[in-house]
Amino acid sequence: MPAAAAPATRYDYGAAVDSARRVARAILEDNQLPGLSLAIGVDSRIVHSEGFGFANLENRVPVSPSTRMRIGSISKPVTAAAMAQLVDRGRLDLDAEIQQYVPDFPAKRWPITVRQVAGHIAGIRHYRADENLSARRYATVMDGLAIFADDSLLFEPGTDYSYSSYGWNLLSAVVEGAAGVPFLEFMRREVFEPLGLRSIVAEHTDSILEWRSDFYERGDDGRLLRAPYVDNSYKWAGGGFISNTEDLVRFAFAHLDGEFLKPETVAELWTDQRTRSGEETNYGIGWRSERDEAGRHIVSHTGGSVGGRAVLIIYPAERVVVAMASNGGHAPMSVENARAIAALFF
Repeated sequence: MPAAAAPATRYDYGAAVDSARRVARAILEDNQLPGLSLAIGVDSRIVHSEGFGFANLENRVPVSPSTRMRIGSISKPVTAAAMAQLVDRGRLDLDAEIQQYVPDFPAKRWPITVRQVAGHIAGIRHYRADENLSARRYATVMDGLAIFADDSLLFEPGTDYSYSSYGWNLLSAVVEGAAGVPFLEFMRREVFEPLGLRSIVAEHTDSILEWRSDFYERGDDGRLLRAPYVDNSYKWAGGGFISNTEDLVRFAFAHLDGEFLKPETVAELWTDQRTRSGEETNYGIGWRSERDEAGRHIVSHTGGSVGGRAVLIIYPAERVVVAMASNGGHAPMSVENARAIAALFF
């Protein structure tokens, strides 16, 4: 009888993991961060997950793979997944005007579409002064729109690019209008629960959220200080979620596996939008899209918030995902750092 074929074995990423750990520790130590979390996925499985430093400095609570940190603007691709679900179900038209789903949003000098808002080419403004330090609680998504709803557009939609978290606040109202249920309920029921993402939640300040880290900023004298108190209820969709890094990796792989979203819808999320003059923005719908020096396609997003920084990067063809987060508002959670780690696993 012929010899039985040897069972398939998974690749040993030991050397790559060792190198990734050295990179993470260097980021932590060189920047004097309170804590850092790293998760790496290859071909739909997490190959390494680890915490470094402290989730709480006073009590010396170490960061673990379960630690939840503020993910800032990575909330945008998370929200984009909800929009994509509605597109797949025929309930959301990306090229419809905003008022089709949010009739109470004031009309502007020019019409604006869902796609334009999602790609930061609608002309909606970003934060002014210390608006990102808001400590006010907004009971509903619509209440939060009042911050910017009456402001003029910065330019004619489609003619320029200007990053806007407030635009994504408006998109959460679009999700509500298209789905017929509150935004956070739709996120929980149609995104987080189906994907088994148990750590991603809106950071309600009046709730006990297990494994949530404390948050820190660096003072003018260089000392680490507790971050100012903020209430992110005005911007759930644009920057108000917290998560551990393992769930960010799982979320990323859901875009590659073809079951949660239609592949053609994912491709639309990851396709650069262009201004009317044809200039590429390197931004699709909730995701940045670019190529590295070797021509590999990368989709990514960074997140910056009070007392937190994060980065999520996907190499779709190589099926490599890296997520990092820190509870230090000065952390260098850059795409370049994530790319350096991802390159170890090709």
